[in-house]
Amino acid sequence: MTLYRAIGLMSGTSMDGVDVALLETDSETRLGFGPTGFFPYSEEDRDLLRAALAEATRLSDRAARPGAVGAAERLITERHAQAVESFLRDETLDPASIDIIGFHGQTALHRPQARLTVQIGDAHGLAERLGVDVAYDFRGADVAAGGEGAPLVPVYHRALVAASGIVGPVAVINIGGVANVTFVDGDAEPLAFDTGPGNALIDDLMLARTGQPVDRDGATAAEGHVDDAILRSLTAHPFFQKQPPKSLDRNDFSFHLTDKLSVEDAAATLTAFTAASLALAFSLPPSAPRRAIVCGGGAHNPTLMGELARRLPCPVTTAGAVGWMGDAIEAQAFAFLAARVLRGLPLTFPGTTGVGAPTKGGAIATATRGRRRAVG
Repeated sequence: MTLYRAIGLMSGTSMDGVDVALLETDSETRLGFGPTGFFPYSEEDRDLLRAALAEATRLSDRAARPGAVGAAERLITERHAQAVESFLRDETLDPASIDIIGFHGQTALHRPQARLTVQIGDAHGLAERLGVDVAYDFRGADVAAGGEGAPLVPVYHRALVAASGIVGPVAVINIGGVANVTFVDGDAEPLAFDTGPGNALIDDLMLARTGQPVDRDGATAAEGHVDDAILRSLTAHPFFQKQPPKSLDRNDFSFHLTDKLSVEDAAATLTAFTAASLALAFSLPPSAPRRAIVCGGGAHNPTLMGELARRLPCPVTTAGAVGWMGDAIEAQAFAFLAARVLRGLPLTFPGTTGVGAPTKGGAIATATRGRRRAVG
């Protein structure tokens, strides 16, 4: 079986920086984990990305790059190029040893009901600069075929659970800016969907009220009390009555229902909201999970983890506790997806995005120098 040496890149809805991971894989069952890295954005970078996301709400053409959106695309491309160059240098890796780079870019707008999803980043420019082929546009084909275009990671979650020898059914929860869950049970097609806000509302609250971009270690929420009336209002949102598959844009929810609360009570209420929205999702899988494994930035928030342990109907643990590289899982996933693009394998499935049939997706920007053949 051919093995591909792939680098995966991820800049998520939390907009904290670029995750990088090296993976050797056959794109199906074999996973060989390499080094990982993280390259943070500056506050000026995040300011531009926030401006681009605000401007992107007016887009109707996924190829358009007006104003701040175009500036942010140039920034995203540059920061990802710098991240890969630093990673290769730090790990003494030859670019010619890499078969493919998986480049998700930055989601600027996600409106699958309008068959519109926009990820910014210049894959062709990245491929030319790095001398490595780049897989990109992982969501477009699924959305064009009527799918939600998200989440994309479930096929990797299934491979990761299998490679770890974990007996299902198991729930893999990713808490970035938006939260999603994958229910894995052996070789069955996974069931997956966005569950609601992850860290985004908490981050937005903290930035607006304190000037800090996150609630570090959930410390602010730990000092507050949950407002149950506001929590009920938040969980009454129509999104939670929808059956999966379903997906979210980062800006589909707002923290402003908590404006009259103290910052501590607001943080506590929004943290409980993330956990409560995940708990609602656990009524949907055909088999009750034996445990939930949490990855992404939310796994580092003890207050959120405590809320999850209290509200979910099964034991809750972190990805790190089962030996996974929790902060790198999404970057590893895009390395895995890039290898699947090379092989022409499906990325999305009816149970993960609601698309009518397994859908291949992705495109490849070809480098004109430094190309390498995968090994058999």
